Amino acid sequence: MADGPDTALAPMGSVYRTQVGREATEPMREDIRLLGAILGDTVRDQNGDGVFDLVERARVESFRVRRSEIDRAELAGLFRDIDVHQAIPVIRAFTHFALLANVAEDIHRERRRAVHEAAGEPPQDSSLAATYRKLDHAQLDAGAVADALTGALVSPVITAHPTETRRRTVFDTQHHITELMRLRLHGQTRTDNGRDIETELRRHILTLWQTALVRLSRLKISDEIETGLRYYPAAFLDVIPRVNAEVRTALQERFPGTALLAEPILRPGSWIGGDRDGNPNVTADVVRLATGRAAFTAFAHYFGEITALEEELSMSARLVRVSAGLEALADACAEPARSDEPYRRALRVVHARLTATAARVLDRQPEHELDLGLPAYDTPAQLLEDLDVVDESLRANGSAVLADDRLARLREAVRVFGFHLSGLDMRQNSEVHEQVIAELLAWAGVHPDYASLPEDERVTLLAKEIGTRRPLIGPGADLSELAAKELGIVAAAARAVQVFGREAVPNYIISMCQSVSDMLEAAVLLKEAGLLDVSGAQPYAPVGIVPLFETIDDLQRGSSILEAALDVPVYAAAVAARNGHQEVMLGYSDSNKDGGYLAANWALYRAELELVESARKTGIRLRLFHGRGGTVGRGGGPSYDAILAQPPGAVKGSLRITEQGEVIAAKYAEPRIAHRNLETLLAATLESTLLDTEGLGDLADSAYAVLDDLAARAQRAYAELVHETPGFVEYFKESTPVSEIGALNIGSRPTSRKPTTAISDLRAIPWVLAWSQSRVMLPGWYGTGAAFEQYVGGDDAKLEVLRDLYRRWPFFRTVLSNMAQVLAKSDLGLAARYSELVADEDLRARVFDKIAAEHERTVRMHGLVTGQDDLLADNPALARSVFNRFPYLEPLNHLQVELLRRFRSGEQDELVQRGILLTMSGLASALRNSG
Repeated sequence: MADGPDTALAPMGSVYRTQVGREATEPMREDIRLLGAILGDTVRDQNGDGVFDLVERARVESFRVRRSEIDRAELAGLFRDIDVHQAIPVIRAFTHFALLANVAEDIHRERRRAVHEAAGEPPQDSSLAATYRKLDHAQLDAGAVADALTGALVSPVITAHPTETRRRTVFDTQHHITELMRLRLHGQTRTDNGRDIETELRRHILTLWQTALVRLSRLKISDEIETGLRYYPAAFLDVIPRVNAEVRTALQERFPGTALLAEPILRPGSWIGGDRDGNPNVTADVVRLATGRAAFTAFAHYFGEITALEEELSMSARLVRVSAGLEALADACAEPARSDEPYRRALRVVHARLTATAARVLDRQPEHELDLGLPAYDTPAQLLEDLDVVDESLRANGSAVLADDRLARLREAVRVFGFHLSGLDMRQNSEVHEQVIAELLAWAGVHPDYASLPEDERVTLLAKEIGTRRPLIGPGADLSELAAKELGIVAAAARAVQVFGREAVPNYIISMCQSVSDMLEAAVLLKEAGLLDVSGAQPYAPVGIVPLFETIDDLQRGSSILEAALDVPVYAAAVAARNGHQEVMLGYSDSNKDGGYLAANWALYRAELELVESARKTGIRLRLFHGRGGTVGRGGGPSYDAILAQPPGAVKGSLRITEQGEVIAAKYAEPRIAHRNLETLLAATLESTLLDTEGLGDLADSAYAVLDDLAARAQRAYAELVHETPGFVEYFKESTPVSEIGALNIGSRPTSRKPTTAISDLRAIPWVLAWSQSRVMLPGWYGTGAAFEQYVGGDDAKLEVLRDLYRRWPFFRTVLSNMAQVLAKSDLGLAARYSELVADEDLRARVFDKIAAEHERTVRMHGLVTGQDDLLADNPALARSVFNRFPYLEPLNHLQVELLRRFRSGEQDELVQRGILLTMSGLASALRNSG
C-alpha cells in the first residue's frame, strides 16, 4: 500500500478544494509510502496475492474517486457480495494503514517543529516559550500575577467511557513503530543496539498484523482502569513533574519574590471507576480497585526511582561531606556494608519507610520491598521531607548537579502524585440521588414521601439534615439494592480519602443538576459517609460538590442555581471549608445533543459569563470543569484555541477538562507528544488568566446580542430536524451503525442511560460516533448555516457584522474553525450510501435532503463569513491529514455499509458482525476524534 498520486484534494460530494504544499509534506509522504509498502508486503506474505490485489485495487480506485475519474458507485460495486472471509483482511489492511498514518503524522509534526526551531523562527503559539514572550511584553505586575494564580490548577481528566478501541498490544506495538520512525527522522538506519530499522519495522508491523484488533468480549471496568493507568508509566510519571518544574521556574524568574506555583499547577484526574452515571457496573469494590490501583502505580514508580537513586548516590563519607540532617536520617539504617555510604543508607531508610507505608495502604505490594522495621509515612509530605533532606545535603556540599537529576524528578513526582496518583471524581445522576435520599429519609422517619415535596420544602429539610451530625442510617438498616449500593460507593470513597489523602477523591459531580436540592442531596450522602461535617466550629469538606449543567436550559439557569445554593448557610459553610473554592462542570456533549452545535457553544459561553459574575458577587473562587469529548460535536477541537476562546474571567488560573477516547492516545501515549499537549493546556491557561484574550472591548454587548439571535435561529433549525421531524429517530438508527455500537467492546457502560429509543436518553458518545462513522458529522455543524443565512437575509451590512466578529473575537473564530474541521471530514457522497440502508424511501429522501441542503448552506455561509473558499485554510495539519489519509477511509465506509446491509437482513455469520466492528475501529482510529 503506497501513497497515492500527487493531486489536489477534491472529494466527491464536497464543494471545497485543499492545496497541500509538496515541499512541506514530502517527508511525511515518504514515511507513509515506507510504512504502507511494508504493510502491503506483510498482507501479501500473510494472506496471499488475492487479498493483496484486492486491497491494492481498492486503494487505486479510491484515489480515482478523489480525482473524480470514476463514480463512487463503481468502488462500492467492488465490495458488493464480497466473501466475508476476504472482506476481513481488506478491512484490517486499511485499518492498520490508518494506525500507521497516525504515526507518520505525529512524526511529521515533530519534524516541522524542529524545522521552525532550526530556522530561528519565534516560538509557535500554544508553546510555553511563546506564552512567556507574551507575558514579558505585557509587563505584568508581580503581585497581580501571584493573586491570579493562587490555587492554580490545570487538570486533564481521563474519563470512564473511552472510545479508544486499541488493545494494549496494539498500543505498545504502535509505540515501538513510533520510536523506530523517530530514529529515522534523525537520520539513523540502525537502532541503538545495532539492529536495522527497516527490519525492525517489518517485525513490528507483522506483529500488528497478527494481533486481533477488537476484543471478543466487552471491556470490564477493571480493564478500563488499567487502560487509563497505562498513560502514567508511558508518559505522565515522567512528563508531568518535569513540566511543573519548568513552568514554576520560568514564572518565578519573571516574577521574583512571589513563590508562584508553590503547589503543582498540573495535576491529572480520572473518572474511571468513580463515574456511575448510567453505569451499573460501578460498585464500592470498583471504587476501591480504582483508587488502590492508582496508588499502586504511584508507589511502584517511587520504589523504582528510589532503588535507582540508591545505586546512583554511592558517595563515600571519606570523600564528601554531608549535612547533619542527612547523617541523622542515615543513622536509622545500620547496615555495616554501607557504613561509609550515608546517601545510600538515607535512601534505604526512605525505601523502608515507604515499604511500611505500602503495606499499610495498598491491597497489593509493588516490587523492591525493604523491611527494616521502620515506621510508615503518614502523609506524602513526610516522604517529601526526607527527600528534601537528601536534596539539601547534596546542594550544600557541591553536588547540586546530582540533586537536579533523578532526585529532583522524584521530589516533583511526590508533590503532584502523592500517595493517590490522581484524583478520582465521583459522579451520579440527580435522579438517583433523589430516589436514594427519599428512601433514607423515609427509613429514618424524617419524611415519608420526600419526592412529593416542592423545591423550597426539600431545601429546608435537606439543610436541616446537613446541619446535624445525626446519621440517617444505622448499621442494621433494611435498604433497597440501589440505596445500599450508593451508600457503599460513597463509603468506599471515604475510605480512599482516609487512606490515601483528601486528594484521592476531590469531587462529587451531580449529572443533570437542575436545582439546589439536587446539590444538597449529594451533600447528605457525603455527610452519611463522614465526608461532610459543617455542624461544628471546624467544618470538614474534603470532597467538593460539583453541579453539572448539561442541557441548554440548565446552562441558562446554572448561575441562579449556584447563587441560591450559596444562600443556604450549611452549603455556604461547606464551600468556606474548602477555602471558598467552588467547581462547576459544563456539559458540552448533552447540550449539543439537546440544541445543536452553535446553540450549545453559545449557551456554554453565556453560562460562563453568568457564573463568573456570580463568583464576583458571592466572593467564591470559581473553577470551571469542561466536559469536552474528542469531537467538535462534543466540545472537541484544538485545546489552545478553545481555552483562549473562553469569556473574560472564566479561567483565572484554573482549568479542568475531560479527555476521552482515541484522543487520549493521540495526546498522551508517549512522552514527547504528552509534553507538547500538556504544555499547550498550560500556555492557554496562563494567557487566558493573565492577558486580555477576548478582544471585544466596548463591543461585547452588541456581539453577545448577535450571538443570542444566531443561537436561537440555529437551535430552531436543529430542533426542526432532530426533535420534530417524524421518523427522524428511525432514520438515525437505520442510516448509521448506532445499534451496532453497543457490540463494539470499547467500554463498560450501556449506550443509553435508560432502555428507551429517545434521543435524549442516548449517550452523547454513540450519538456522535454513529454520525461520524456515516460521515455526516451532524452534531458538529447542523443548524449553523440556516442561522447565518436567516440572520444575513441578503443584507451586506449584517454579513459584515459577522465578518467583523470573525476577525476580532476568538470565540466566534474558534467556533467557525472547529466547524470547518468537521465539514472537511464530512462526506455527503458517502453519507448518501448510508442513507440507502433506510427502508422507507420517503423517509430517506425527506431526512437526507434536509441534511444535504443544510450541509451545502453551512459550507457556503462559512465561506461568506470567513472569506475563505478553503475550509482548512487555518489548519494545514488537518489539510495534510485529509489529503493523505481520506482516500484510505473510503473502502472502510463502503465495506461497513455492505456488512450492515447483510447483518440487518439476517445474515448470521459471526464474521459479518466482526467485520462491522473492525470497520468502526478503523474509522475511529483514522478520524482520531470520532466520539
